[in-house]
Amino acid sequence: MTSPKDPASLPPPLGEGRGGGTRRISGERSVEGRVPPSQPSPSGGRSKAVKAELDAWFAERGWKPFKFQREVWKAIADGRSGMLHATTGAGKTYAVWLGALQAFVRARKAAASTNARPVAEPLTVLWLTPMRALAADTLRALQQPLEALGAEVHPWSAGARSGDTTSAERSAQNQRLPTVLVTTPESLSLLLARADAHEVLGHVRMAVVDEWHELLGNKRGVQVQLALARLKRWNPGLAIWGMSATLGNLHEAMHALLGHEEGVLVQGQVPKKLVIDSLLPGVAERFPWGGHLGLTMLPQVIEEIAASSTTLVFTNTRSQAEIWYQAMLEAKPEWAGLIALHHGSLDREVREWVELGLKSGELKAVVCTSSLDLGVDFLPVERVLQIGSPKGVARLLQRAGRSGHAPGRPSRITLVPTHSVEMVEGSAARVAIAAGHIEARHSPEQPLDVLVQHLVTVALGGGFVPDDLYEEVRGTAAYESLARENWQWCLEFVAQGGPSLAAYPDYKRVVPDAEGVWRVPDARLARRHRMNIGTIVSDASISVQYLGGSKIGSVEESFVARMKAGDCFLFGGRMLELVRIHDMTAWVRRASGKRAAVPRWGGGRMPLSNTLADAVVQQLAQAGEGRYDSPELQCVRPLLEIQQQWSALPTPQTLLAETLSTREGSHLFLYPFAGRHVHLGLASLLAWRVAQHEARTFSIAVNDYGFELLSATEVDWPALLPRVLTLPQGEGEDQRAALLHEVLASINAGELAQRRFREIARVSGLIYQGYPGEKRSSKQLQASSSLFWEVFRKYDPGNRLLLQAEQELLAQELEIGRLRASLERIATQRLVLKPLARPTPFSFPLMVELFREKLSNENVADRIARMVEQLEKAAGGAVTAGGVERVKGTLAFGQEGPGRPPKPVSQRRDRRRPPRPSRPLPPL
Repeated sequence: MTSPKDPASLPPPLGEGRGGGTRRISGERSVEGRVPPSQPSPSGGRSKAVKAELDAWFAERGWKPFKFQREVWKAIADGRSGMLHATTGAGKTYAVWLGALQAFVRARKAAASTNARPVAEPLTVLWLTPMRALAADTLRALQQPLEALGAEVHPWSAGARSGDTTSAERSAQNQRLPTVLVTTPESLSLLLARADAHEVLGHVRMAVVDEWHELLGNKRGVQVQLALARLKRWNPGLAIWGMSATLGNLHEAMHALLGHEEGVLVQGQVPKKLVIDSLLPGVAERFPWGGHLGLTMLPQVIEEIAASSTTLVFTNTRSQAEIWYQAMLEAKPEWAGLIALHHGSLDREVREWVELGLKSGELKAVVCTSSLDLGVDFLPVERVLQIGSPKGVARLLQRAGRSGHAPGRPSRITLVPTHSVEMVEGSAARVAIAAGHIEARHSPEQPLDVLVQHLVTVALGGGFVPDDLYEEVRGTAAYESLARENWQWCLEFVAQGGPSLAAYPDYKRVVPDAEGVWRVPDARLARRHRMNIGTIVSDASISVQYLGGSKIGSVEESFVARMKAGDCFLFGGRMLELVRIHDMTAWVRRASGKRAAVPRWGGGRMPLSNTLADAVVQQLAQAGEGRYDSPELQCVRPLLEIQQQWSALPTPQTLLAETLSTREGSHLFLYPFAGRHVHLGLASLLAWRVAQHEARTFSIAVNDYGFELLSATEVDWPALLPRVLTLPQGEGEDQRAALLHEVLASINAGELAQRRFREIARVSGLIYQGYPGEKRSSKQLQASSSLFWEVFRKYDPGNRLLLQAEQELLAQELEIGRLRASLERIATQRLVLKPLARPTPFSFPLMVELFREKLSNENVADRIARMVEQLEKAAGGAVTAGGVERVKGTLAFGQEGPGRPPKPVSQRRDRRRPPRPSRPLPPL
């Protein structure tokens, strides 16, 4: 149906639809002393006046509620908690929000004076979002139904509180918070750290967590679990609702959100057309390397943007966003002002200008990163382009939902490959989505650094009694198995910093008073804690600002530290020249005509998910049977046929391994298709196991499809591989412990764990990033964390944070769970070992990764160009790499992150030996 009003000024329509479903999920155990759930308002409950006004508001827009929305409204009216899972743009926000209004808005008494200025209700609904940009957009959506409420009800006010909130607004909120507050996990923790936290937050009757999938799998989600447990302590009848569109493990996700409380799972099935296609190159190169397509797809991207009204162009990294935005401007200078750049390092005012331009339809295209992944409502967006692999099915669905963000409107996402094999991912993703396969996300288990931070927060927010807080914390999914000894260690750590820091007053952060209530005794320590609340840890950043002008954004200190005055870099879509660095600010001016560097930010390399990797292998197996059923497989067919002719294609039942001898040594290529993190662990483990038989030195290269081991001496891989590709002997915990021992022995675990410890030390409050205006540098933070690392190892080896650093290294950087599952799967597969006469299309990109380790870009480009020419000649083709300069121009596109995977200790090259000069390749 259509609305009689201007549709551009309205939120997305909510048309009549089918589907929906309700399930009751029971918790494993009840919480002692629990009171009945929150019930409707005592003054008339679900006011007929409120319901009539909201129904009228719906009808004015030509909307009819979906079945799943009515189910949510009923559940909220009954005082139930739960989770809503529905497609992007289906109307989840109004399903929960209108249910809250119907349940909690109170009718005013008839005798109330109509002349007196009504006072808004106290804080009643907390609305948590993972992003500041999403908070502003959500607030606008929530305010519209409030305007429809008449004078017969107690008024509600709405506001947002995040890092972007102005000081004036924050000051006003300190006097009185709005009735509904849209905020972030970090800002909620700051509210919990207020001395009057119980008084301010004790009236909250409902907490809503938007985009729960974005928080569930990381420490921010644990932070949310702890905060909700505190709110439930103050109001046992608190209703909690989560919303998501891309979760594969709904029951587990709801348990993580609600703890031990039973809940209602509502699944909204709204008919929505989703189009997933690929922008294919004219010719797919048969011997690709990471990012080899570079900007060759730019003309086709320009054509697609020109043919659409508004387009979002997603990249996986901020560096790539900068490159693509600049290239688009150079190709279409008349688009200046019509296209924009958006990523998290740009200044807030710049981001807000871009978001408003998208909403109004004034912008034709925006090149962006995950900063626009989530539920910001941009109705004018007609389609989405994804540059490079989405790395996962859930991420692909999330980004596709940015287009056609309303029921009944189709969503379209077009994949733009940066690598020939990525075309297979496009076909695989389409099949996985059709089958309903979406990645599961799991809550971290017992991160003690987050718990230590929470203890100080609660101590500031009125104090705590240890036994009571222990039971409260164990009510969360993350800490439901928290042992008493770990709890006691956390208490001792906040009380004195452990045995090694007991002499330092700065680490006596929380102590019991005469009544046994634990509080923060020092106002200075309280200020320090409030300034450093949160679990988001990144490299120290430096502001980028024009001389005598405005702020542009921020870049990581490690990037600017390598620059000198006069150097140029590309940032915010502008060519900038560095003038000087002073007080953690890089002062710049506009530049032109010079070759510029592109800033790099940490966290760029995302591994391929299991779900998408399995779907890719299925597609390769079909190709091996001669079935090229999709446009993507048809395009990449020449590459796959050469791979099959010279070697083989992987299948779910087989593990492909290739061996090759060159002047560099003996190469092994293995293709488990388990993602780069697992491949790094597997490669290190195999190299270590082989070295146990005979001392050897290996070089390692990894990508999402497989890995390479290169030894300068000959290795009998046919004899060794079956022995080293196994799980350790034993069963259960014994086998798991043996695998952990081998993995830790095979890598430079100390160095990697120390890097992880730096983040843990920041979250737990051992080190802090300074007060406003005195931000500490990355070197200062690194020195501080290194000092704690050495002190704990020497004087407090049982420190739980050291163990956590090791556990996080295994779980997150090496994904030990996926690594073990890969070894279990390998044990069931048939090993297909193919000796090679020359590199194959699958092994060639791994060889290029090793070249990049050892050679300059000029030498790498020269070698790639010559190798491709030789390989194409051997394959009977005439396609070349396009010359050394063209190859050199693509090398930046294969470097998604700021570093290489570290080599195992036993495989490291002696740094005292000068690197060998580049040599011509032998004839293949």
